[in-house]
Amino acid sequence: MNLSSLRPAKGAVKNKKRIGRGPGSGNGTTAGKGNKGQQSRSGYTRPVSEGGQMPIYRRLPKFGFTKPNRKNVIPVNLSQIALWMENGKATSEITVENLKSLCSARRADYFKILGNGELKSPVTITAHFVSKSAQEKILQAGGTITLAERTLLEAERIKDMPVEEGLMKPKARLRKKKKIKS
Repeated sequence: MNLSSLRPAKGAVKNKKRIGRGPGSGNGTTAGKGNKGQQSRSGYTRPVSEGGQMPIYRRLPKFGFTKPNRKNVIPVNLSQIALWMENGKATSEITVENLKSLCSARRADYFKILGNGELKSPVTITAHFVSKSAQEKILQAGGTITLAERTLLEAERIKDMPVEEGLMKPKARLRKKKKIKS
């Protein structure tokens, strides 16, 4: 026995099925593809074949919608602000930049001050939104509130203006074009 006498086992090697070579071959005419339609065309493949069970895209329910122009608002409670002031992380003046770093937020985020908790000392806060209860508690403690119009990202994109001023600059209102009747 040597290398030249080695052969594959009987029945292990078969010739490739030759499709579309005339009616005598047994696979002529439609070439084993059946008749007409998308499945008989070349290039057709089902995205996922799961056998006979119901496909996953039909088993899962349809729900939810994400607005493409949504505002990502981060809530900040007065109790958090009081805690930051006790720990020395924040001073009596809290800006949007301070809130961004303290909350580990993005520059495109908005901040809303909520009234959960109490303030013991006066605080000057700059944020995008303030709840009524938070506003009352801040004013009772002797603090002030300033509402910012833009996010940090929008304020940084304004040319020839510092970020602090850019935060307060109001956004231009979009005007709808009137249709002229002719």
